[in-house]
Amino acid sequence: MTWFTESRTWASGPWSLALRGDEFADIAFDGRVVLRSIRAVVRDRNWDTAPLVVDRVAAHETTLTLHVRSEALGSSFRGVVRVEARADRLDVLCDLESEHPFATNRTGLVVLHPPHVAGAPLRVSHADGRVEQTEFPRAISPHQPVFDIAGLTWLAGGLEVSTTFDGDAFEMEDQRNWTDASFKTYSRPLDLPFPYDVAAGERVRQMVSLRVRRTSESTAMDAAPVGITLQAGGEFPHVALGAASAPDPAPTFAPLGSHVLVELDLASPNWRAALDRSASSGLPLDVRFVLDAENPDALTAGVAALGGRDVVRVAAFHQVSDARHVSDREAVADLRAALAAAGLDIPVVGGSRSHFTELNRERHRIPNDLDGLTVTVTPLFHALGTEQLVESLAMQRLVALQSVDLAGGSPVHVGPITLRPRFNDVATGPQPGPTRADLAEGYGAEFTGVVDERQTAPELAAWTIASAAALGVPGTSSLAWFEEWGPRGIHSTPAADALAALAPLEGGELLWGDSPDGLVWAIGARTNGETVLLAANLDHRERELTIETPAHEVIAVTLGAASFRRLTITEEDPT
Repeated sequence: MTWFTESRTWASGPWSLALRGDEFADIAFDGRVVLRSIRAVVRDRNWDTAPLVVDRVAAHETTLTLHVRSEALGSSFRGVVRVEARADRLDVLCDLESEHPFATNRTGLVVLHPPHVAGAPLRVSHADGRVEQTEFPRAISPHQPVFDIAGLTWLAGGLEVSTTFDGDAFEMEDQRNWTDASFKTYSRPLDLPFPYDVAAGERVRQMVSLRVRRTSESTAMDAAPVGITLQAGGEFPHVALGAASAPDPAPTFAPLGSHVLVELDLASPNWRAALDRSASSGLPLDVRFVLDAENPDALTAGVAALGGRDVVRVAAFHQVSDARHVSDREAVADLRAALAAAGLDIPVVGGSRSHFTELNRERHRIPNDLDGLTVTVTPLFHALGTEQLVESLAMQRLVALQSVDLAGGSPVHVGPITLRPRFNDVATGPQPGPTRADLAEGYGAEFTGVVDERQTAPELAAWTIASAAALGVPGTSSLAWFEEWGPRGIHSTPAADALAALAPLEGGELLWGDSPDGLVWAIGARTNGETVLLAANLDHRERELTIETPAHEVIAVTLGAASFRRLTITEEDPT
C-alpha cells in the first residue's frame, strides 16, 4: 500500500469528484466541496465491512458507473453504483443484488458531510412531511443529532445545498467521535433490530440526490502566508509506547519514552505473561485491566500482581454490560477496593478504552474523582484511505480539547493511539483470544486487531509528529502511541524517529498552536535552556511554513511532502 491514495478526477459541467476505489470523494460544485463522500457499504452482523471490488468503471460525459461486487464475510452482492450529473443536480444510485442470504447491520449508501459545516443552520425534512430547523453540531455530539431524514438543506460557501434520500429511512451521526472528518448520514436507523436478513436474489436500491443553488459569488483570494503561532500551555505531555502484543520471541530494542502502556484482559490465560513482558524494558507501567465478568476475583489477582512493580497509574474497564469499554463507578470502586486490600497506593484513572465515542456518550457513568481521564484514538475505524488518516489530525485536536473539558481539571491520558482498532468494540459475537499461558501466540491486538501496511511507512513519522501537535493541548498529560515492536510496533521503523524526537521534550514548557489547514502542524517545548520545535507536513507537496513562538521569534521552514523537521532556537540564532 502506498501512502498517498491513487485517485482519478471526474467532472461534468459544474460538478466534479475524486474517484478513490469504490468511493465518490470530495464532491464539488463550482470547485467548492459540498460533500466529503458518498459510497455504498456492506457490513456484516459484527459491523465489519466487506470490501467492494470495482470490476469495471464506465465514465461518460454525464454519468460515472462502477460495476461492483462484495467480497468476504459471507457477502455476495453484485451491481452498480452510479453518478448522474445535470446542471444543478447530481444523483447517486446504488443497485445491489445478493446472490446468497446475508445477515447485515447495514447495506446501502453512506453520505459524509465535511466538518467545516459544523455550526451551519440545517433544515431537515422528515418522512411525514414535517420540517425541522436545527444545525450541524459545533461540539462533537455524543448521540445522533438528526433522525428520520428524508431531506437536508444547508448553506456552505455561497451555496445552498439540498439532498433527498430514497430507498430507506436515514439518520445522522457525528463521526468526529471516531476522529473521522465528517458527519455521516446513513440508512437503517440504529433503533431498528440488527442484524437484518437480505434474502437470496433480493436487491438493495437507494438514491441520494443533490441540488445546489448559488446564493453568492465566491471571489478568488490570494493565498495568505501559511503560519502557525505557538503559545505556552503548561507542561509538555509524557511520551509513551504501547506494550507489544505480538508473539514471542521479543527482539532486542532500546526503551523509548517515559513508560509503557499495557492492557491486560483478565479473562485471558496469559495476562500474567503479558504483564511480565511489558515490564522487561525497565520502564514504569500504565496498566489497564479489562475485567472478567465471569470471575470477579480475577481483579484481585491482577492487582496483587502489581506489587513490587513501578506502576504510574492503573485503570479498569468493563468488557460487557451496559458500560462496556468504560470505567464506570462499579469498576472503579472494585479497583480501589482491590488496591486497598493489596496495600498499594497507585493513582486510579479511567474513561474509555475503545474510542472517544464511548467517553463522550458514557461520561455520566465515570466517577468525577479519578486521578485522570483516559481516551483512545483509532482513526482508521470507518475507512482505510490515507486521506482518512490525515484528515483525522484536525479531529484529534477537537477530541483532545473536548476530553480536557470533560476531565474538569483532571489530567487527560491519550492512548493507545493506533492506526487501526485493537479490537472490535461493536462485535456481537465472541472474539478470538489466546489459548496458552505463555506468549507464544501473543495476546490482545494480535488476535483482535488488524495490521496496517503504513505502520512501517516513512511518512508515518510526520503523521506521528502531527498527531502529537494535534493532541498536545494544555491538560493532556500523556500520549501513548502504537506498540514497542511487532507488526503494530515502531521498532526499526521511521515512526521511531518521531517518538525519539518527541520524548526529550516531555516535562518542558509546552508550546502549542493551531494548524492553518490540517496539513501542516507544529509543536514545541522550552527545555534544557533552549526552544525545540517539531514541524510536520502531511501534504502531498512541499510546503513553506512560518512558526512564531511566544517570544515572537519567527522561523521560516521548508518541509518536504509528508516529512517533519526538528528546529532549535537559542538566544543567538534559530536553526
